[in-house]
Amino acid sequence: MVSIIVPCYKQAHFLDVSLASVLEQTYQNWECIIVNDGSPDDTEEIALQWCKKDVRFKYVFKENGGLSSARNSGIKTATGTYILPLDADDLLHEDYLTKLVPVLDSNESIGIVSCYTAIFINNSSNVIDELKPKGNNVKNLLYQNQLVATSLYRKSLWTVVGGYDEAMKNGFEDWEFWISTTKLGSSYAIIPEFLFFYRKAKKSMLVNTIKNHFEDNKEYIIKKHKELYIKDFENFTSVMFYQLRTYRNEGAKLKNTLSFKISKKIASPFVALKKMIKS
Repeated sequence: MVSIIVPCYKQAHFLDVSLASVLEQTYQNWECIIVNDGSPDDTEEIALQWCKKDVRFKYVFKENGGLSSARNSGIKTATGTYILPLDADDLLHEDYLTKLVPVLDSNESIGIVSCYTAIFINNSSNVIDELKPKGNNVKNLLYQNQLVATSLYRKSLWTVVGGYDEAMKNGFEDWEFWISTTKLGSSYAIIPEFLFFYRKAKKSMLVNTIKNHFEDNKEYIIKKHKELYIKDFENFTSVMFYQLRTYRNEGAKLKNTLSFKISKKIASPFVALKKMIKS
């Protein structure tokens, strides 16, 4: 049994398409738990319609608590051996489970299995980018999240680490979860096929995370798993200073652009006025 967990908050308008991709799976032994995370839209109405359509769909309501909390709530009620998180606006290829489940069935040392991701706008045929993750262990996850949130994993891993970190309300909770699970010794595998479709939106949790919370979240992960970064200290310092130099160079390039210089000229009277008001 695979338990597919679909948290939904203000994404009811995408929910039908996402759940249709679950129903179309060629692998039949699944349940799909739709978690309404206190959403103010018609998530409940749509979810209950799917529950009537197929008994494998189940519905859970909870007060709003964020993505980690919603996933944990759904997994607590799950009966499957394997867990697959699926955001309410994303899609699965019809052979997703057929291709990924046998990897976990055949090798106990593998705790997580993922695949290539196609990033699309509006519909899954309009692919604008691709993700091809690499590696197979925790070292490959320390500086870049190689695994999308929609990766199949053993429920026993979720139990051992205590679920998703509910303190991480601003994203990267999946990255931290992968580090927590793989540092215990289990590896991950990648199926080199595009079996997952990620919807790119102008406004999304990921966009907000990268724009406003990237450094804070990364600092949280490093401090929480500091023993891993201390053990990898030489590489850690190289990566950190490389990123610092990259940011500085990008900042210098920006200051030399014509648009930045024009903006600075336009803003200068207002800056002077602000200083006068303060004084």
